[in-house]
Amino acid sequence: MRILIIMDPSIIIPVSGYGGIERIIELLAKEYLKLGHEVHLLVTKGSDVKGCFMHSLGDAGFPPKKYNSLLAIPKAWHFVFNNRIKFDLIHNFGRLLFLLPVLNKNVKKIMSYQREITQKNIEVWEKLPSKNMFFTGCSFNLVNRNFLPGNWSAIHNCCDFNLYTLQSQVMNDAPLIFLGRIERVKGCHTAIAVAKATNNKLIIAGNISQLIEEQNYYEKEIMPHIDGEQIIYIGQVNDTQKNVWLGKSKALLMPIEWNEPFGIVMIEAMACGTPVIAFNMGSVNEVIDENITGFKVSNIEEMQNAINKIHLIDRDACRKKSSEKFDVAIIAKKYLALLN
Repeated sequence: MRILIIMDPSIIIPVSGYGGIERIIELLAKEYLKLGHEVHLLVTKGSDVKGCFMHSLGDAGFPPKKYNSLLAIPKAWHFVFNNRIKFDLIHNFGRLLFLLPVLNKNVKKIMSYQREITQKNIEVWEKLPSKNMFFTGCSFNLVNRNFLPGNWSAIHNCCDFNLYTLQSQVMNDAPLIFLGRIERVKGCHTAIAVAKATNNKLIIAGNISQLIEEQNYYEKEIMPHIDGEQIIYIGQVNDTQKNVWLGKSKALLMPIEWNEPFGIVMIEAMACGTPVIAFNMGSVNEVIDENITGFKVSNIEEMQNAINKIHLIDRDACRKKSSEKFDVAIIAKKYLALLN
């Protein structure tokens, strides 16, 4: 089968730092190759995935320039229409509009959402004549937030568990870790408060948002607590560093203040055997298996209490359980099963 994967132009694949959707695309492309398919990617200029055919959709730059995003629409239209009979599947992680020229063509199409779904767009889309159109969201929570017309499935995000090293044991004084973009809704300030209240070290890893209000948040509510001893900020980490820091931590804290569509970092931590303690919002209820891969909590006090139960989590069982649900080999087959 010939498969085309599309994404919005912005971040180069392979990803060196921030880029959750791009990581998923790279993993799926490699897995589709392993399954014997011919894989093409219509992605950011300069991207390269060994064994795949690469096609440029736009220039790199994060956050993306508005003109770059707009120019990507006619470029995508031109490519998908001119190559419509070459592909058996077009798997789109970019704008829904990218699929317009082939909406009513026989080629099978999967539109996958990793962030909030605009119901009005779907309602308009579903009024148009179409063939072989499938929609997915990365969690049941995301899909079920609206009454969406069309053929929908929830297919979770994934990681390649072979890229992460299981750490079966950590020291009692191992640090906690917060890993993610440093902005208010991710709850870094709460992670700091929890670490201080429980007398634990906290490693903070992640990029600082370029939005003015988020930079102010970092400067006023995060930076004053960073002392290099108990609260340690190590900056943005690459995949190799992520594996090391997640593995040596006793737990990943995820005190989110919004309905996170998925949160790939949760399963990356579990792949190292590191349990997750998260506020039960968004997809958290679907990702964490209580007392096996972590704890779902409702407030800061419950998060503090959960830290006292971390020793009850079997780190080997944590990795095993999560790999059975979220390894890329499983998720890729779920996508392809939609076509049967």
